[in-house]
Amino acid sequence: FFLVIPAIGSQPATGFFFGAVAQYTFKGKQESDKYSVANLGIIYTLKKQWMINVKNNILLKNNRIFLSGDYRLYIFSQPNYGLGTDIIPPHRDRDPGFSIDSLAQAMDYNYFKFHQTASFEIKKNFYAGGGINIDWYTNIKDKELDIDNGNLTYHYNYSQEHGFDTLEYFLTGVSLNLVYDSRDNQVNSSRGWFANINYRFNPVLFHNQKYSNVLYAEYRNFIPVSKKNDRYILGIWAYGQFITRGTVPYLNLPAIGWDQRSRSGEGYTQGLFRGNGLVYLSTEFRFPITCNQMLSGTVFTNFVTASNADTNTALFHSIQPAAGVGLRLLIDKKTRTNFVADYAWGNNSKGFYLNAGEVF
Repeated sequence: FFLVIPAIGSQPATGFFFGAVAQYTFKGKQESDKYSVANLGIIYTLKKQWMINVKNNILLKNNRIFLSGDYRLYIFSQPNYGLGTDIIPPHRDRDPGFSIDSLAQAMDYNYFKFHQTASFEIKKNFYAGGGINIDWYTNIKDKELDIDNGNLTYHYNYSQEHGFDTLEYFLTGVSLNLVYDSRDNQVNSSRGWFANINYRFNPVLFHNQKYSNVLYAEYRNFIPVSKKNDRYILGIWAYGQFITRGTVPYLNLPAIGWDQRSRSGEGYTQGLFRGNGLVYLSTEFRFPITCNQMLSGTVFTNFVTASNADTNTALFHSIQPAAGVGLRLLIDKKTRTNFVADYAWGNNSKGFYLNAGEVF
């Protein structure tokens, strides 16, 4: 199934955007083969951002090889808000006029990302392998930085504290990868679970690099809650990302909305919460609206916490919640591909989201 749709909408990180998204969903000829997905997106926003995304989650050789990739080329702008989830104070301590925009520090940069793993089945549904990871940030412009007048920024202070250039940095690494996947359909799962553990090693290969290790762990589970209708589904998505050794540049710190498909943290703008460690949990209840499967809905909640090692702020010291509702329009019955529209409310924040394919 090959889908090309215009991408028109609005998200907190980009404002109004337009472009096109192409998605190719396919499977092998054997009955036991599972669907694979590859997509390309080219987006331009009214904030003068260009975003080219290529994503792949591909199963080959009768599900014996699992490929997962995330490539990006961004000419981008995104504010920084500081580290940790306690940047939004509790209601009891908050100024009545508080706004998240008051925390924002504008920044422009270009970003090239190449992350690709290849894992091989060693037991039914269980895979092991490795990957290559490249992150390159250039032309960084910290717009509110004014050293002469003492106006310092989150990015500048972190970079000075940890010895990184403030204009450009490059992070390269290799990773070990373990995957378990028993989902019936990764496009739109109705049962089964998925787990991924990825441990990345970033050696010092170039100037302005430091050695670091990064752990990423992810879990998804899809539980049918009705014996009469398998379209009533409880979905659970949790992941954590942690700097386990060394330091990474500011923009490479774990941040909400920067997962492979940029779907985490609905209710908050991308990059709002960032830290040395980050844990995210989302639960979603999916249900049918029409009998012909064309229209369905969802209600969901999510929670995020991030740490800040520079201020000794631990994970779970502050947890930020969000909740939302969504509609699903079936655009291909065989692959169960949906057009997705979600609206979510966070703490002093909200957002509207349009996508092709489920959030997780």
